[in-house]
Amino acid sequence: MIEYRAFTKRYDGRTAVEALNLVVPAGSVVALLGPNGSGKTTSIKAAAGLIRPDAGEVLLGQGRLSALDPRGRRSCSFLPQRVSFPETLTGREVVEFYRQLREAPADATERVLKFASLNGAGARPVGTYSGGMVQRLGLAVATLGTTEVLLLDEPTAALDPDGLCAFYGLVEARRRAGGTVFFSSHQLGDIERLADRVAVIVAGRLVAEFTERELASRLADRGVMRVRLEARVGGLLERVRVQAPKALWFGDELIVPGSAATRPLMLDLIREAGGVIRGLTAEEGRLDTFYRELIGAAP
Repeated sequence: MIEYRAFTKRYDGRTAVEALNLVVPAGSVVALLGPNGSGKTTSIKAAAGLIRPDAGEVLLGQGRLSALDPRGRRSCSFLPQRVSFPETLTGREVVEFYRQLREAPADATERVLKFASLNGAGARPVGTYSGGMVQRLGLAVATLGTTEVLLLDEPTAALDPDGLCAFYGLVEARRRAGGTVFFSSHQLGDIERLADRVAVIVAGRLVAEFTERELASRLADRGVMRVRLEARVGGLLERVRVQAPKALWFGDELIVPGSAATRPLMLDLIREAGGVIRGLTAEEGRLDTFYRELIGAAP
């Protein structure tokens, strides 16, 4: 569990995060979404105990220990946005160093190297790795221990398809085991696929928070049905707008925004009014469009 209580951080008079109140429940996968410079990295680093708040606090675990308390930090593994390791060490040597540092079991090295899918490159110097391979090595290091919480800052930014599959598998395994994952991402597909909850932060302020079900409902409400008719029917638009106030004509097409659940009723209204349907398409609400609405409406 992670709890932000009015967490505030400023740099040289500039507010990076302002009075953030957010709870990441134990056993959940929570995504932090926001544009560049919105405070995502600052917030995640604060949970990792790497940033001291100017006001408020960040608490970890069932014991509600401060993230600045070493006992609290032991419950977390942190993967920064930019990962770097000594370039002369091999991937295996990097993993083994961190395994011993964290006092993880001896078999953990093989386990995480297999997860990282380095395709036999574990014996090569890190300096020969691509950006995606370094990112996968960072994920391997972050998963060495048996910590309750994974804190991941833009974990999929440089991953190739194999790395993405490994990452998705990691998150699902953590979910099944009752672990907690708190991650930031610009990849909206990752958020739709993985997150139980989504928190949206803009200019250092939390502007929205949704459960998976609430987000699905919001997206459903932003769906659109387009009905092409043989000809416009007088009075039809007014009847449809009783149920879908934003409906409109576009040529011979009737555009009806709203949830998929309302579409059968709309089609019944069209037929009852004498409309002859020549074509029908439907689109569900998109997270990228909804996201732009949220950040555009933020003060």
